[in-house]
Amino acid sequence: MKTAGLAFMLLASCTAASAPTIRIVPDKGGLAVTPSGQRIDFGRATSGVITALNRELGAHRARALVACPHLVMQQLEWSGLILTFSSSRFIGWRQDDRSAGQVCGSTGSTDNAGNL
Repeated sequence: MKTAGLAFMLLASCTAASAPTIRIVPDKGGLAVTPSGQRIDFGRATSGVITALNRELGAHRARALVACPHLVMQQLEWSGLILTFSSSRFIGWRQDDRSAGQVCGSTGSTDNAGNL
């Protein structure tokens, strides 16, 4: 019985060690999920985006709606990655000095090229 238990533990540790680390990479179309090649593009339903990011990045933090375009109804943050949502869709992201889509900020809504 000890041998079977030890074999199971070794197999479980090998499986866990080979699982790739998921990264969320913001880009001009939304969010890339690496290394899977999957995407969370602008226009996705709010509930699905929040569920996926909470699972991969931990619980989000709600942010105040300050200097937001009229479409932005919700702004949530995961460790410096801030996503904006309309009443039902993912519409923008901001991280450090980069952004894409509809985002909140003291100078208004800009894309990652600085266009209003």
